[in-house]
Amino acid sequence: MNVFENFGLSQELQTTIRGLGFTNPTQIQGRSIPKIIKGEDVIGESATGSGKTLAFGCGIVEKVIPGQGVQALILTPTRELTEQVKESIRELSRQKGLHVMSIYGGVAIDPQIHNLTKADVVVATPGRLLDHLRRGTINTQKIKLLVLDEADRMFDMGFIEDIENIIQQCPKQRQTLFFSATISHRVKDLAHHYMIKPTEVSAQNQVDPAKLKQTYYDVPKNQKLSLLVHLLKNEKSGLAMVFCNTRKTTDFVIRNLKANNISSIAIHGGLSQNKRTRTIKSFNDAKFGALVCTDVAARGLHIENVSHIFNYEIPKDSKDYVHRIGRTARAGEYGQVINLLCEYDYDNFSRVLNDYREYSIKSLDIPQLPRIIIKKDDFRRPSRGGRNFPPRRHNHNRRRR
Repeated sequence: MNVFENFGLSQELQTTIRGLGFTNPTQIQGRSIPKIIKGEDVIGESATGSGKTLAFGCGIVEKVIPGQGVQALILTPTRELTEQVKESIRELSRQKGLHVMSIYGGVAIDPQIHNLTKADVVVATPGRLLDHLRRGTINTQKIKLLVLDEADRMFDMGFIEDIENIIQQCPKQRQTLFFSATISHRVKDLAHHYMIKPTEVSAQNQVDPAKLKQTYYDVPKNQKLSLLVHLLKNEKSGLAMVFCNTRKTTDFVIRNLKANNISSIAIHGGLSQNKRTRTIKSFNDAKFGALVCTDVAARGLHIENVSHIFNYEIPKDSKDYVHRIGRTARAGEYGQVINLLCEYDYDNFSRVLNDYREYSIKSLDIPQLPRIIIKKDDFRRPSRGGRNFPPRRHNHNRRRR
């Protein structure tokens, strides 16, 4: 295997990489870093957590000169990934002293406008970046390196028009890098229009199939929550992620896990950015045993020690199933994927089985399930004493007040 010393990196960057604890490059790093350093356009395909940020980060640190304006732009699909990438590039560039900043919506824009005046590297979500472009608060004319991180996810989220608008406002003479867990035809079409003779590199999935156990329960819809509570209480595990398809289901599940005394926390796109950032940090720090989430948490985020993936609902797109299960059975550890199916999940589950015939997903018998507390909504009004009481029954004999 190649080592970082063979990639033509500066001594300062090599020292930083060693200081961060990296000794041997991952597969995607070994295949992409030499080409990035040479100035080639690269399309990189590799799973979440395989080291893509370090790969394109090496190119940024080597090519960007401090104090000469924004010279590198990284586009990401979510606020959480934006923050994560920003911190990674900051660590990687600490000896060079690059000013790295993040741009995304949901927070005040004025501090961003101020920080842009001294930024060397910008990590941004497309919508808020376009806002800055319209306001004229960011200058893209000095950009040497443009990166699309989780490119296929940005397509799925409907960002393609925004991305093309942004690309067109960057200099044509630049280096362009697309990185993603899966490279679709749409990504390749975009690359054909905006990249110069790109080199495609890929790496094997970081999940070890021999250490990943996939199972499913076929359960009546009204027993799904009881089964999830039972499994979370009885599985001796590390961290668990519970995936739902919608914000509404996520809120329902987290409300009931807490009601049944399961240490859990939730994240989805409807939460404020500060809340989402605190949630990810708390889960990473193992302050909660389970993270209930939509697919916003399935892609790009660096979360370690996840031993169990629960699919409370099966995703409509089979690729999202792959990204979900990719959170476990990594770095030599064992992992389990447990799918909870009811009649509403059959079509989606069949799609996963048809698209990924190599998966062995075994059926399990439903265990004896205890009665649990079920809270259907959060619309009960607190009493004056602060406690929650059931809503009043409607009494037709009560006078209107």
